[in-house]
Amino acid sequence: MNSPVQIPVIILSGFLGSGKTTLLNRLLSHAPRSAVVINEFGATPVDQQLLRQHNVPLSTLSGGCLCCQVHGALTPLLKNLRMAWQSQTQKPFDRVLIETSGIANPEPVLDTLLRERWLSSRYRLDGVIVTVSAASGADILDRFPEAQAQIAWADTLIITHTDLAEDQQTDNLIALLNRLAPAASKIQAVHGDINPATLLAFPGQNRYRLKANTPMPEHRFSSTTLQLDHPVSWPRLKAALEDLLDRHAAQLLRLKGVVYTAEHDAPVCVQGSAGWLYPPTLLPSRTSDDGRSRLVFITDGEIQGLTETVKSGLVTPV
Repeated sequence: MNSPVQIPVIILSGFLGSGKTTLLNRLLSHAPRSAVVINEFGATPVDQQLLRQHNVPLSTLSGGCLCCQVHGALTPLLKNLRMAWQSQTQKPFDRVLIETSGIANPEPVLDTLLRERWLSSRYRLDGVIVTVSAASGADILDRFPEAQAQIAWADTLIITHTDLAEDQQTDNLIALLNRLAPAASKIQAVHGDINPATLLAFPGQNRYRLKANTPMPEHRFSSTTLQLDHPVSWPRLKAALEDLLDRHAAQLLRLKGVVYTAEHDAPVCVQGSAGWLYPPTLLPSRTSDDGRSRLVFITDGEIQGLTETVKSGLVTPV
């Protein structure tokens, strides 16, 4: 009996706000025949909205991270994806890209792909790509063991946000990464500007040595969602978010969402992390758009009155 054809899988990891979604958009522009599995921490998934310019098979696992409560949902999802692929004469995709939550340790994902016999015979793990921010990566690695675990499993490290960092910051981060992951390739990228073909060409050697299953350490991460039912003033929202990021730079690890503003005819992608609010980008409009803005805030511990602070900034003159 012939062995089944194996579908290549690439895992995209990296801590909150390090540029995973920007890089994923870049990869999909180069390799549109890809199925995507997105794992989001929090009950309100928004990352699929940030990929709306790509018409690809897309699955979302939300409510936790793949290293904890969502872990059990990955196996049936990949089985269903494979059976859907197998049932079609014209195959709908050539590879699978799994984007883990920014707080996830990639090891349980590797464990699922390599130890589960049905999956391991039908999927081939090509490699792990991890994004690291030059502006905040050293501090993040010092504070969060989840970020260190991501680095440890990386085949390729993408150093992002070099335009937001001093040269010395970038040099120090590279030196740190060389100590933590000497075998991983290191590539610098600005705004996801990188040759995707180089990322999809892995050496083909299986270097993964999984340990016995160990419980994941508890974390203090919290997710809060703000929904706004009517278009907002972009200048006021921008000022409110910048003030929030400035006052809680260490604790507010990530904000992201899609908002509808009085100044734009199309929905706006809003993202920020580590004290920075990134320039907004317009997204393609869809007939299914409901006009409701949704912002997700991921924090280290809870920030009291977070959503109320943003709302008050929308009605208070700035």
